[in-house]
Amino acid sequence: MATKRSVFGELKQAAIGQAVVLFGCVFVAWVLELVDQVVYGQSLDRFGIRPRDVDTVWSIFAAPLLHGGWLHLAANTGPFVVLGWLVLVRRALDFVVVSLVAIVVGGLGVWLFGSPSSIHIGASGLVFGYVGYLLARGYFERRALSVVIALGVAVVYGSVLWGVLPGQRGISWEGHLFGFLGGIAAARLLV
Repeated sequence: MATKRSVFGELKQAAIGQAVVLFGCVFVAWVLELVDQVVYGQSLDRFGIRPRDVDTVWSIFAAPLLHGGWLHLAANTGPFVVLGWLVLVRRALDFVVVSLVAIVVGGLGVWLFGSPSSIHIGASGLVFGYVGYLLARGYFERRALSVVIALGVAVVYGSVLWGVLPGQRGISWEGHLFGFLGGIAAARLLV
């Protein structure tokens, strides 16, 4: 039988690992933005998703790390940490799968349906993927904790769902929509 001390030690170790993963991702995005601002004069943003440009389809994986300045990055950082942790706290594998599915589905959706004269950057599609996953996990799993988390996410982040609709110029509603759908697909896959 596990002692309280060993259980506490395991929980502490898991929390440290989760923090390293989340803040490691955030650190990479912030350092990349610093390098983009200071060294490249924001020219790295050109490596975002360019819809239907076959030569740049690989940018689906680069776009979530690129941001249009400090305010854009800051706006994505908080929700990424909170929602990412809610995904990660269950299992590290869930975080990896949900992130990859949201990036691929979101990126391909933007690449296929985005405006041909646009470049899409930022982690908001990934954030919307986490929202979609957490909401759908509550629906598909129907366990008390998953439902409570889904309800909490709906209360705190539900208003962002308007971002999946066309509206504000310069905001990638396509990235939001397809990231969200990728999160739902990941929930279906994992539950």
